[in-house]
Amino acid sequence: MRISFLIHNGFHYGGTVQTTFTLAERLAERHEVEIVSVFRHRDRPRLDLPSGVTLRHLVDLREDSPDYDGERPDARLPARVFPRGDGRWKQYSALTDARIGDHLRGVRADVVVGTRPGLNVHLARQAGDGPLLVAQEHLVLDGHSRRLRRDIAHEYALLDLVTTVTEADARAYRRLGLPDSVRVASVPNSVPAPAVPPADPSARVVVAAGRLTRVKRYDVLVDAFAALADEYPDWSLRIYGSGDAVQDLREPLTRRIEARGLGGRVRLMGQAHPMEPEWAQGSIAAVTSEREAFGMAIVEAMRCGLPVVAADCPHGPREIVEDGVDGWLVPVGDPAAVARALRGLMADEELRARAGRAARLAAERFDPAPIAARHEELWTGLLDGRAPRRRTHAPAAAARYARTGRAIDAAYGAKAAAGRALRRLGLR
Repeated sequence: MRISFLIHNGFHYGGTVQTTFTLAERLAERHEVEIVSVFRHRDRPRLDLPSGVTLRHLVDLREDSPDYDGERPDARLPARVFPRGDGRWKQYSALTDARIGDHLRGVRADVVVGTRPGLNVHLARQAGDGPLLVAQEHLVLDGHSRRLRRDIAHEYALLDLVTTVTEADARAYRRLGLPDSVRVASVPNSVPAPAVPPADPSARVVVAAGRLTRVKRYDVLVDAFAALADEYPDWSLRIYGSGDAVQDLREPLTRRIEARGLGGRVRLMGQAHPMEPEWAQGSIAAVTSEREAFGMAIVEAMRCGLPVVAADCPHGPREIVEDGVDGWLVPVGDPAAVARALRGLMADEELRARAGRAARLAAERFDPAPIAARHEELWTGLLDGRAPRRRTHAPAAAARYARTGRAIDAAYGAKAAAGRALRRLGLR
């Protein structure tokens, strides 16, 4: 089977890139697999390229590259195919409309997988009739804008399969009113077995990891730990991660830590990759998010043998943690509840050891092998029983922008070549 993934930027780092690389590597053991990145901004991907997988790009954003696309006139025209409701819309353009369209019309694959809503709309609007068209949802339907949900309800009707990372989100998609020809199924993300020994339950360290943004509610975690600090003076809290372009709470969190007299005991560690050795230095994991699309940090910690205290937020934690066995679920935004759950584990090393063993065993179900097998089962079942697709709409804008992009390609050649020559000579 030939499988082609379409991803926003496979040369960057993020949860979608990580889980796509993990799945692609496992599938490549039995199939021909490629990852097509819309954008390329650096020479090498931040993550190791999966063994046996081809990575290529459609738009080159490297200013020192001879194929730099950033100065093209169509790169400055707004996208008409990529939907405005997707939060990445401003990064897309007439150029990406044309490049993605040309790729999808010419792709030689049995299965084409989109990895974010905007790209899944491209599949619906621009792909040919041959491959199985799969939309992966790595976030949650209810978290998208109203405008994007409307596009999803309309455009996904032309796809074959929608996969979500939780069953709760799959139910939301089933309520969307997609036609019966579109199957909706939940397949969780996969996390490989750690390459480090299991965590030591005697360690007196609580570990958390994730972006330093409001949704992660590290304020709740810091307040909960502060309530236990005097009672457990030999314990510490380590928070791994950084902010993003929109929000970075490092400074407010630092002030909060200092105001509670926790300097030196609660540390903001910055990003760590890989994260496995850092999980393994703790004996309890804490995830206090007010919402999660899945909960990769929960699974990563469990695979390293840590019980997890997790906020019972939509949608992932309840589908991962067995409350009171391999972790503890607490109300969202409740420092006192987080403190109670942490206290129970901090006070009892044997409980930490028992729950950690249960966590490692339970998390084996997220190993890449069974997750890849589930995707294969869905795809082959649909390929075997699928009637030829008959497209019911093909927006004129998509075809028009594809033609415009090709015309600009022809007109732009001489100017682009001159610009590249000037850059090589250091004159531009």
